[in-house]
Amino acid sequence: MIHETAIVHPDARIGKGVEIGPWTLIGPEVEIGDDCRIGPHVVIKGPTRIGKRNRIFQFASIGEDCQDKKYAGERTFLEIGDDNVIRESCTFHRGTAQDENITRVGSRNLFMVNVHVAHDCRVGDDCIFANNATLAGHVHIGDHVIFGGHAAIHQFGRVGSHAFIAGCAALNKDVPPYVMAAGLYAKPFGINSEGLRRRGFSPEAISAIKQAYKEIFRSGKAVAEVIPVLEALNEKQPEVGIMAEFLKQNERGIIRA
Repeated sequence: MIHETAIVHPDARIGKGVEIGPWTLIGPEVEIGDDCRIGPHVVIKGPTRIGKRNRIFQFASIGEDCQDKKYAGERTFLEIGDDNVIRESCTFHRGTAQDENITRVGSRNLFMVNVHVAHDCRVGDDCIFANNATLAGHVHIGDHVIFGGHAAIHQFGRVGSHAFIAGCAALNKDVPPYVMAAGLYAKPFGINSEGLRRRGFSPEAISAIKQAYKEIFRSGKAVAEVIPVLEALNEKQPEVGIMAEFLKQNERGIIRA
């Protein structure tokens, strides 16, 4: 159902069973998948593609021009997957020509009040971002990541899958998979053991991840020296493999104790 006060551009593509609340604005080149629920006073600007069964609450701004001063009106995109919950006053911006022209958000994520996803970000699946979490431009977030309230990450930063970022943490370096980070600036505080257990990781896998953590943060070795050790661990416990791959791709450096 589309409320009579909503303004939907004739070029927008609206799926089946979509609800659009009062005073909401849907611009041209917007595609909204089936069974989405768009609240009142939402602005969605294209080119933006939104998947199925997403719920977007009031005052959210989705697909707006980015806040990069280099942006000069180029045609850029935002893509959002399925089954996301985007709460009040969240802001998701489209990409820039300086990157790949697109901001991508996966599926089954929860974005609490006032979360900002900047231009060219990549967000995986099954993540939780608490109130006022902030992602700067070009940030890459893996799957099953949790951001506490008011946590923020520097542009071009990366957070690996299953990491846990504490409230008010400030990330100026990358956070490897499975790692818990807290502080200003953030430091590592072990692995997200409880989260891994809840997601069905075996005791053996968690033990191997703990060993990998010690190699990265407590052995005194350089990153290049740690990678072969993690690859050897990966032969017995494949869950460690994403830690090795993350370190291979590291350019900004990782958080340190």
